[in-house]
Amino acid sequence: MATPDFIRAVRATAGHQLLWLPGVTAIVFDDAGRVLLGRRSDNRKWSVIGGIPDPGEQPAACAVREVYEETGVHCVPERLVLVQALEPVTYDNGDVCQFMDITIRCRAVGGEARVNDDESVEVGWFPLDAMPQLHETGLTRIKQALADAPTWFDPTLPERVDEMT
Repeated sequence: MATPDFIRAVRATAGHQLLWLPGVTAIVFDDAGRVLLGRRSDNRKWSVIGGIPDPGEQPAACAVREVYEETGVHCVPERLVLVQALEPVTYDNGDVCQFMDITIRCRAVGGEARVNDDESVEVGWFPLDAMPQLHETGLTRIKQALADAPTWFDPTLPERVDEMT
């Protein structure tokens, strides 16, 4: 993912230390039930579509923008899927980030899936039973997007209230 200018400005004074950042993931389905994926230019791995919201940008607007910028597909947000703190990531340049990801289920409404920026080398629609290898986090997000309701997921908390005492 390209580093937004506002983060570059923070990095100029913060150095490589851990930054806690918002992230938005869009799980986009077409009318045939296929999921939209992009093959990242930085690591050549297939991934769900996502990015960092601009300051003041609403998560749903970020999802729509990121999907179009990266894939050329127009989509509409349908519902919140998952909110989850991810593990810290250390990038090749030494920068450390940890994202609070907001995953949104979206429906494609137009456009043609194509590489639309320099963040991807390949973009495509995949049937759920024929997806390329994805990181477990991406698979979890897709699975949750297929569920009927938003999901609270925190492996450190008990599943039931009565287990908290």
